[in-house]
Amino acid sequence: MSYKNIVFEIKENVAVVKFNRPKALNAVNWEVLREFSDILDEIETDKNVRALVLTGEGKRAFVAGADITEVSKFSPLDARRFSRDGHNILFRLEKLPIPVIASVNGFALGGGAEIAMACDFIYASENATFGLPEIKLGVIPGFGGTPRLSRLVGKAMAKELCMTGEMISAGEAKEIGIVNKVFPSDRLWEETMKTAREMVNKGSVSMRAIKQTIDRGFDVDLHSGCYMESDAFALCMASPDAGEGMSAFLEKRKPEFKGNA
Repeated sequence: MSYKNIVFEIKENVAVVKFNRPKALNAVNWEVLREFSDILDEIETDKNVRALVLTGEGKRAFVAGADITEVSKFSPLDARRFSRDGHNILFRLEKLPIPVIASVNGFALGGGAEIAMACDFIYASENATFGLPEIKLGVIPGFGGTPRLSRLVGKAMAKELCMTGEMISAGEAKEIGIVNKVFPSDRLWEETMKTAREMVNKGSVSMRAIKQTIDRGFDVDLHSGCYMESDAFALCMASPDAGEGMSAFLEKRKPEFKGNA
């Protein structure tokens, strides 16, 4: 299925979502949200998809925020609906049982930063810029920026970035824990896809278990998180992947993981 505002393709078990409104710096409007939701429908039902990469069309922007020409016309009720729609889509993105990588190739501002922070991790080009500048428009982040950013960098830093609307470089974003790795712009895509393909070849059962135990364990006490891990460890051992992985190790060969038990 083709989309107007997003390029979506699947190659070798890696799904790629490319926000495709370069004239608007890939800004998000309601139509983009609807298309993104439809794409998640496809990904959620396709067992052949083992990793997902998000990026933006062109060299200037990943996603430069919400489309202000549309948002400026919102009523308060429209604003709540738009925000809730964005939240629900990013909740779904976070809950995907596969690794999700944001490949940030330019501006990741407002909603763009929020989309990136909902991914499992972020690779960025050295010329990428991050920020939550909504305060300069008289509003606040609407797609989970305040809770996600504070979880990544702590309350004080999150407050400073949101209250000043300051934009920071990819290097600064890496220093404070938003970005995982920074690459020269001409290597970003190659490095992103290299990691995605490496993850495709890992066991999908253990990949899902790692993601779930870290995400769920983050919001509970240490003992509860450890017991979650024990349960997940047992489920992994019930999968053929565990037998294959350990046999391959003992036989000094590459494992051939099959996936779900």
